[in-house]
Amino acid sequence: MKKNNRALIRFIVYSLFGIFMFFVPIKIGDKSSIPLDHLVTFIQEIPYYKEVYGLGLVFIGVFLPFINGKWKKTKINMIFSFINISALFFIVMAVFNIGPKGLLEDDMIPFIYSKVVVPVTTIVPVGSVFLAFIISYGLMEFVGVFMRPIMKPIFKTPGRSAIDAVASFVGSYSIALLITNRVYEEGKYNAKEACIIATGFSTVSATFMIIVAKTLGFMDTHWSIYFWVTVFVTFLVTAITARIYPLSKKKESYYKGVTGDIEEDVKENKFKTALEFAEKTSTEAPGILENTKRNLIDGFKLAINMAPSLMAVGSLGLIVAKYTKVFDIVGYIFYPFTLIARLPEPLLAAKALSMSIAEMFLPVVPVAGASMVTKFVVGVTCVSEILFFSASIPCMMSTNIPLKMKDYLIIWFERVALSILITSPIAYLLFR
Repeated sequence: MKKNNRALIRFIVYSLFGIFMFFVPIKIGDKSSIPLDHLVTFIQEIPYYKEVYGLGLVFIGVFLPFINGKWKKTKINMIFSFINISALFFIVMAVFNIGPKGLLEDDMIPFIYSKVVVPVTTIVPVGSVFLAFIISYGLMEFVGVFMRPIMKPIFKTPGRSAIDAVASFVGSYSIALLITNRVYEEGKYNAKEACIIATGFSTVSATFMIIVAKTLGFMDTHWSIYFWVTVFVTFLVTAITARIYPLSKKKESYYKGVTGDIEEDVKENKFKTALEFAEKTSTEAPGILENTKRNLIDGFKLAINMAPSLMAVGSLGLIVAKYTKVFDIVGYIFYPFTLIARLPEPLLAAKALSMSIAEMFLPVVPVAGASMVTKFVVGVTCVSEILFFSASIPCMMSTNIPLKMKDYLIIWFERVALSILITSPIAYLLFR
C-alpha cells in the first residue's frame, strides 16, 4: 500500500470513528447522547468511583502546586492555590455528607461535586483518549478548507474552529476546551483565536439546555425554537465580542512560538485540496497508541488542575449567590439593559442574570414563575453567556489559553448585556 493511500485510509477511518464518538447521538436505555457521554456515565456508575476518584483528584490537585512550586509562579497562581485549599473541606463534606445543613442541600455543594467536578474531570481524560481521532489525522484540516470562508470573516477564527463549536453543543464545554487547548498548543490557533474560541463557543451542551427548558416550562411546546434561537444568539454575540475589547486586543502570537499549519484561502478544487491537507496531516501524525498515551497523560494533568478549582470556586460561588446580597447588588449593572429591552420584569431579570457568573443554571430558578418573555430571555442568556465560576472559568484557567481574570469578567458582562438586547425582540415576536 502506498504511503499516501495508507494516510488517506487512516484519515477516513480515524475521522469517522472520532465523529461517531464525539458528535453522533445514540440512545442507550432511556438516555440519548453521544457515545463518549455514555462511556463517562458508565464509568461513573462503577461502585465507589465518584467517592474515590473525586477525593483523590481534589487532594492531589490541591497539594501538587505546593509540591512542585507552581503555586508561586504568578500572583494568580498564588491566589487560587490558597483558594483551592477550601476544596478539601467541600469535597469531604460532599462525599461523607457532613457539615452545615444549608451547604449540603441538593443544589449546593453536592451539586458541584456530583454534577460538575466528577463528570468534568472524568470526561477530560476519557475524552483525551479519543481526541487524537478528531485533531491528529486530518479532520480539522479537511473541515477547515470548507469552513474558513464562514468562520474567518464572521468570528475571526480558522475554519477548523467549527469543530469546537459543534463539540460544545453536541458534547460539552469541557470537550471543546480540550480540543481548543490542544490545537493552540500545536500552533494551529494563535492566542487571539484560542481566546475567541474558548470564550465564544465553549458553552453548555444541548442536553443541559433541555434541563433549562424543562425548568422554565417550554420544553414541550417551544424546545426547537428555544434551541435554535440560543445557537443563533450565542454565535452572534461571539461575532461581536471578537471585535471589541478585550478579545480584539489579544496578541496573534503562538504558544511557545510554535506555529503549525496556517489555513489559507482555497478558491478552486476545494475537495481535492482538503483531501491533500488531510493526507499530509495524517502522514505526519504519530501512531494511534503513542498519540492516545500522550493525550491520556495530558488529560489527567488537566483534570488534576481543574478538580480543586471546580470544587472550591464552584462551591464558593453558590454560597455567595444563595446566602449573600452580592448578586442583588451586581444585578443593577444589567438593569439598564433589561429596561431598554422592555422586559416585563426588568429588575427580576437583571438580578437573576447577575447570578450567571456563579453558575449558569442559577438565573433560571428565580424567573421560573415570570412571564414567557422574561423566561425566554433569561433561558437563552444563561447559555449564551458561557462564562461561570462553577465550571467553565476554572476549566479555562487550567488550560494554557492566555486569558486573565479581568478578561473573564469583562467578556461575561459583554455577553450577558448583548444577549439581553438581541434576544428580547425575538422573545416579543414569539410571545406577544
